Amino acid sequence: MTAPKLEQRTADQLVSDFFQALAQGRVEQALELVDDDIVYVNVGLPKVRGKKLFGTVMGALGGGTVGFDLEMRAIGVDERGVVLTERIDELRIGPLRMTFWVCGRHEVDGGRLTLWRDYFDFVAVTRGFLRGLAALAIPALRRPLRDPMSAARPH
Repeated sequence: MTAPKLEQRTADQLVSDFFQALAQGRVEQALELVDDDIVYVNVGLPKVRGKKLFGTVMGALGGGTVGFDLEMRAIGVDERGVVLTERIDELRIGPLRMTFWVCGRHEVDGGRLTLWRDYFDFVAVTRGFLRGLAALAIPALRRPLRDPMSAARPH
């Protein structure tokens, strides 16, 4: 099955396809869905502006030592192409896996992702990190994603 052309995708489908590509380590395919002037914001951290820098940041998620996965809890879109997501994100650094809740705002214009802004609680991230550390010694503490995007069939 081939992916729909950018202009044929709905905004929520584009965002979902973007996350699926990232979760499956297909960073180059994810970047094809991104505008040249993308703005990436993890609220409380510095902004990343432009596809080149964004690609460098996302390239670290392409497998190897660092990885990314997620469970999409909810996704919705309005008539302006604003997509809201509620997710459980999983960051992997070597054997360490940390999961935490994230809410995102994604703006799509002209069939491309122009803004990715994530909101999260630093306390929840810290708790996820500590739980991940403890799970290295006690594997039963690990909370795997129930429905990981990495396991979804690629579009």
